[in-house]
Amino acid sequence: QVQLVESGGGLVQTGGSLRLSCAASGRTFSRYAMGWFRQAPGKEREFVGAIIWSGGLTYYADSVKGRFTISRDNLKNTVYLQMNSLKPEDTAVYYCAATALRAGVLIMLPQYDYWGQGTQVTVSS
Repeated sequence: QVQLVESGGGLVQTGGSLRLSCAASGRTFSRYAMGWFRQAPGKEREFVGAIIWSGGLTYYADSVKGRFTISRDNLKNTVYLQMNSLKPEDTAVYYCAATALRAGVLIMLPQYDYWGQGTQVTVSS
């Protein structure tokens, strides 16, 4: 069982930056690939980015590529989402998720076993 708690959301102006954190419980954090997803009002939850268990590979949605960076610290059981050059369309609730899968491109919601409660990010224009 893995419990995930996101933090770091807030209100920021267009062009600003935020860093989200996702703290995981348990001693097996390093076994899990981690993903970030977001859900805007009236829209489906969508993939933002993911990082494999070792941190050696990351991939991103085209909409955030070049602006967002995922990293992880397995000693601190934490994964981060650094968001730069934020746009109003980035406004959403951001969720982190964990999956025990080791293969495949982990961009689909059903691939993830555990989810956090989400943190709100609002980008003002």
